[in-house]
Parts: sequence; structure tokens; C-alpha cells
Amino acid sequence: MVNRVQLLQKSFEKNRLDGFLVAGEINIMYFTGFLGAYRLLVPASGEGVLYVYSVNYDAAKQAVKNCSVELLQRGEDVDKRLAHTARKFKLKSIGFDSLEFSVYGKVKKALKGIKLTDANELIWDLRKVKDASEIACIKKSAQLTDVAAKTLAEVVKPGMREYEVAAEVEYAMRKLGSEGTAFSTIVASGPRSALSHGGCTSKKIQKGELIQFDVGARNRNYVADLTRTFLIGKPTPKQSKIYNIVKEAHERAFKRIRDGVKGKQVDLAARAFMKKHGFGENFPHGLGHGVGLAVHEPPALNNVSKDVLKAGNVVTDEPGIYILGYGGVRIEDTVLVKKDGAERLTKASYDLSC
Repeated sequence: MVNRVQLLQKSFEKNRLDGFLVAGEINIMYFTGFLGAYRLLVPASGEGVLYVYSVNYDAAKQAVKNCSVELLQRGEDVDKRLAHTARKFKLKSIGFDSLEFSVYGKVKKALKGIKLTDANELIWDLRKVKDASEIACIKKSAQLTDVAAKTLAEVVKPGMREYEVAAEVEYAMRKLGSEGTAFSTIVASGPRSALSHGGCTSKKIQKGELIQFDVGARNRNYVADLTRTFLIGKPTPKQSKIYNIVKEAHERAFKRIRDGVKGKQVDLAARAFMKKHGFGENFPHGLGHGVGLAVHEPPALNNVSKDVLKAGNVVTDEPGIYILGYGGVRIEDTVLVKKDGAERLTKASYDLSC
């Protein structure tokens, strides 16, 4: 694995830092490959120090190769311990990623005389652009997610409850190696499909109802995100019209995704098309978001985004039309940004009928 601690260290001089305190659990995992540590302190040069409580200490010692691992005792003043190490490293200015306000106050007090600076963007600068190993993990998650969509089309029947369908597709992913789901699976049918995050309930699915299906697998802590809209039977002219508008908006946005393009411009490609067809007010959310260790992370693809896409970003393309009291359609893929275009990582069928 790429030594990401060293990549972080390379950003210190430009940002007038000589150390970094990583507190977010996912960020710690990003730098060390281990999930379950408490804090990571990185000096300007040399190894970082990973602090771990006893419940995860032995596992961390076996798994972590690019940092020293130190045991935290129950009841120990962790901030005092961190301050002692920081002074041993002769740190004068420490950046950090995320600390709750009450925790920040305690850390600040313990580090008296050492400047503490919010520098979370330095980590996002690294995390936003995926390396080859990360892309491979996300591709595997995408393949498992495609299995879920295929499974839904095969098993859904009139009278099934939404949560029963969710259970079937999650089981199918698990059997093939998914570590779990990226988020709570959405199976929202009928009028509930007009809720962009409708979850799944005990509602029975009926023939002819739109079914919004949003799912993501997890592989080595990396996730994918996919939405398909289905119905059992033949769609009505209105359902087909709405579906085809969303599908065309989805395709137009996809064609805009490439290195150097503003996230705002990608959103506009879909939004302008839906507005032209009278559904601008029915598309209330942004076109997409970054995907990686989290299912929602930078860069953003929405109408206020300031992000510029870079090759190696992994984002979603997910336009939708939602009509309260009637139903909704969303189509979403996980997409890899490339120098000269984009690659869909999720490849499940776009068939509306099943």
C-alpha cells in the first residue's frame, strides 16, 4: 500500500505545519489500513504514532506497518499523552482533521504553547483522488452492487414487502463477499418512491408501481452507490416519459464528467435538460457526490459546487424526478473520472420493467 503518511508529511512545509493529529476513525484507517484506532500523531519526518486501546491493540500491531503502535490504558489522560509525544517530537504547529468542540478544548489545553490548526482539507486533497488500490476496491464493490440490482429484478413480486426485497438483495451481496452495506438500503415503492431517501418499510409492493432502489456494497471498507428504478409489469405513458427524461439527463451528465470540469457544470448538464422538459422543480438535490471510504464525500456535483474534477475522483451521477403523491425516478451510477472522460463502475441494467 502507498505510504499515505509520507504523502501527508509532504504537505506540511507549504502549510507551515510540523505535525498532524488525525482524530477521525476513517481518516486514521486511510493512513494506516487499520480501523479501530483512537488517534494518529504524525511528525514532519519519520514514523507516525498510532494510539490504540487494548481491545484493538494486538490486531493493530499485526496490521499496521507504517507507524509505531502504542497502547492506551483505560482511564489514561490521552491528551496529556499526546502532548508529551508532541513535545518529544519538538512540534510547534499541529494541524488536525476533526475534533468535537469539547474535545478540541481539552486538546488545546494539553498542547499549551503548540499552535493547533484546522487542516482537514489536507486530508481531503489526498482522499479525493483515488490510487490504483482504492479504485480496485471500489470496482469490486460496484460489481457486488450490480448483483443486488440483478437480484431485485429476479425476486421482486407483487405483495412482497419492501424490507423483504432489501433483505434478499443484501443477502445476495453478502454471499459473494460484501462486508456489509454502504448505507441503509432503499426500497421505496408507489408514492413513497417520490421520497429521495425513503428507506424501506412494511409496505407491500404492487404491480405497476414505481420502485426506487438505492443500494451499495462494501469491500475492504470502500463502497459503491447505485440507484435503479423498476416496476412490475408494463409502464404507463407518464411513467415512461419521466423515466426517459431522467435517463437522458443521466447520460448528458455522464458525458460531461472528465478531468478539469467543474462539478457545477456536470450538475447543470442534467438540470438544464430536466428544466427544459418542465421538471426542474422536481429535481431537488445535487447531481452527485464523491464516493470512497464514505458514501458521501468530496467532490460535490451540485449547482453551488466549487470543486473541479480530477482524474482519480470517484463520483455519482444520479439525477431524479420526484412527484409527491405519485412517485419518483432516480438513476444513479458510481463513476470513475478519467483524463479524457469517465468510466461507469456500476453497470446494472437500466430496464424499467422487471
